[in-house]
Amino acid sequence: MKKLLNDPRGVVREMLEGQVDLCPGQALLAEADVVVRAGLPAPADRREVAVLSGGGSGHEPAHAGYVGEGMLHAAIAGDVFTSPSVDAVLAGLRAAAGPAGALLVVKNYTGDRLNFGLAAELARAEGIPAELVVVADDVALRDTVEPARRRGIAGTVLVHKVAGAAAAAGLPLAAVAAEAQAAAAAMGSMGVALGACTVPAAGRPGFTLGAEEIELGLGIHGEQGVRRGPLRPVDALVEEMLGVILADRGFGAGTPVVLLVNGLGGTPPMELAVAARAALAGLRARGLVVERAWCGNLLTALEMPGLSLTVMQVDAARLARLDAPSTAPAWPGPGRIPPRRQVVAGGGAPERAPERAPAPRGAARPDGAAVRRAALAAAAALEAAEARLTELDSAAGDGDLGLSMTRGAAAIRALPDGAWQDARSALAAMGEALRRAIAGSSGPFYATALLRAARSLPEGAPPQPADWARAFEAAVAAIAELGGAKPGDRTMLDALQPAAAGFAAALAGGSPPAVAWVAAVRAAREGAAATAGMRPRLGRASYLGDRTLGTPDAGAAAAVVWLEQIADGRERPGA
Repeated sequence: MKKLLNDPRGVVREMLEGQVDLCPGQALLAEADVVVRAGLPAPADRREVAVLSGGGSGHEPAHAGYVGEGMLHAAIAGDVFTSPSVDAVLAGLRAAAGPAGALLVVKNYTGDRLNFGLAAELARAEGIPAELVVVADDVALRDTVEPARRRGIAGTVLVHKVAGAAAAAGLPLAAVAAEAQAAAAAMGSMGVALGACTVPAAGRPGFTLGAEEIELGLGIHGEQGVRRGPLRPVDALVEEMLGVILADRGFGAGTPVVLLVNGLGGTPPMELAVAARAALAGLRARGLVVERAWCGNLLTALEMPGLSLTVMQVDAARLARLDAPSTAPAWPGPGRIPPRRQVVAGGGAPERAPERAPAPRGAARPDGAAVRRAALAAAAALEAAEARLTELDSAAGDGDLGLSMTRGAAAIRALPDGAWQDARSALAAMGEALRRAIAGSSGPFYATALLRAARSLPEGAPPQPADWARAFEAAVAAIAELGGAKPGDRTMLDALQPAAAGFAAALAGGSPPAVAWVAAVRAAREGAAATAGMRPRLGRASYLGDRTLGTPDAGAAAAVVWLEQIADGRERPGA
């Protein structure tokens, strides 16, 4: 896997240097990979209880991102997924702590417990009081190991916040440690991954998954989970994880809790928000009271695609610790949420003339019925072509055309019987439907074309072949005007313009409508094929220049798909 690094052996130090360069409230120890708060009081006897944490790197923004007022006083970084040395932890203790002592918040991994524990013992020998709190919040291991041997994962961040706020309030070391220990015991976490991550020094993923497989119940060091299973919708995955967490912790209806939806490094905010939606709904459906919620990358596993959920029980005192201010750059803020989703009406749509009551089934004129047959055939063909259109659009665009066309097809299929009263009203109804159903550029283009074509047809009488030719040309002109494109720019116009011109020319030459339409489709196919050799001049594809050569334009290909469905004269309007 490609990574934006220099020498993997120097990645931790360079990362910490970049972290501190960006944060005026932080400083980096010269002799160790330790980030401390800048401007700690001197002499040391004026310092509050220091809260320290750390572990292997690769969990960014943890742990250095939580160094700041109200959270950590220092963070000690080891190599990627490797515990820091005893000397590094001891250096952090000496730099951050005073006579009030220090609390070390440690995730439950053997290396961290050993190295942080020995450093605490050495600090005590130097006269620095030190206590350890071990976080073991991974409930996925409930059937594998005893509770004291579970892993520490993303809930550790909430313990940082509780302990840091308690220290900032001036509590003595024993009280700070007690609050941190109680917070660690009051929560459960569980993770799911869609793939592995790659340790820089290794250069390859830690494990492999099939295209439709996931790992459930994994830690934060690139390891496999408790079990492998099939990929399912996120709502189902969240429901399963919540079920395990709540059953293990015994949280039931009426329990006040906070929620942490944590990305593992490779999950986009879009997917995390969808998971947060499901988690909030799941907790509330069970009667729990969600007081606060946070969502984002808080404790990661390099670029692993996946997430974890943490649910912590709170009371007024613990909630006050979580609400207390902090200057730590990675702390996401107060986490306040509304008691329910807030949905409000928009600014109001403009008033419309009263719509004509839909005609009863079977009352459509023959031209309306013909448009309906053609439209439904086109919709089915576009749905069948979704994968191909997505592939073509991904080569030069954003890959959404296949989905846009299927949404448009569904909107056409959902039109009521009254929309197909006649050809003119049918085209207008399709234009309105596509305008609402398709985002991006396709929706406005097709809606404008259909509305312009509808207005071009005669009112009160079935359109004749010449009327259809004029409507087709008007639709193509509308697309050109709206987008500013012309034939040769590698757009849908390269298929539509020759098709409209060919249809009109064939009719003018005396060809029957069915024969003329076959000529139109032939011209569209040739035009779409020619786009493979065109350099794009508009839209996202224009940014790629010659890299698009060899692949036909997706919009032109989509036009051919639906044009082909009305090539049979028996189905074509006006035939």
